[in-house]
Amino acid sequence: GVIFPYHPRLGRYTLNFHEAQRACLEQDGILASHEQLHQAWLEGMDWCNAGWLQDGSVQYPISRPRERCGRKDTPVGVRNYGYRHKESEHYDAFCFTSNLNGKVYFLKTFRKLSYSEAVQACKNNGAAVAKVGQLYAAWKIQLLDRCEAGWLEDGSIRYPIVNPRARCGGREPGVRNLGFPDKKYKLFGVYCFKPAGGTPPARR
Repeated sequence: GVIFPYHPRLGRYTLNFHEAQRACLEQDGILASHEQLHQAWLEGMDWCNAGWLQDGSVQYPISRPRERCGRKDTPVGVRNYGYRHKESEHYDAFCFTSNLNGKVYFLKTFRKLSYSEAVQACKNNGAAVAKVGQLYAAWKIQLLDRCEAGWLEDGSIRYPIVNPRARCGGREPGVRNLGFPDKKYKLFGVYCFKPAGGTPPARR
């Protein structure tokens, strides 16, 4: 499986525990466990924003200590804020996904698309706009590598890089995140998801 840090369009540190649970589910994941986050850290994960985990604790993994992430002279490891108040405190989420029952792909289109055009384009292709968890799973499991920014279902723009190269966002593999642009006026490509064995259920 794969862990992905998540925050919504509203910005960082806006989710209480229950909202974090819901956000992960909406992106085709669940809140990660401490063991899963620790494993991701062992594999090199370095993330400077604290997020909720399944047990109600708030943690973040640091592989490269630096001043703005709890000081440079602190040891590497998974930093732990302990158990926090589930209603009143707000952080990001660490989500986990382990299965991809279908295929994520970058849809070839003649021109770049607004968000609503992207939704329609995937639909016309018998698919749906991919969720964040689906793109991470495709990157990790299907080794999807595409140096083109595309819409995802939550309105964010991301792209998956397995083989890092200079013009594709740096030296580390990973899913690049360009944030949440204006859905109407900003134009990008789109990542679609087609479930195994058929068309996706209609969105209610």
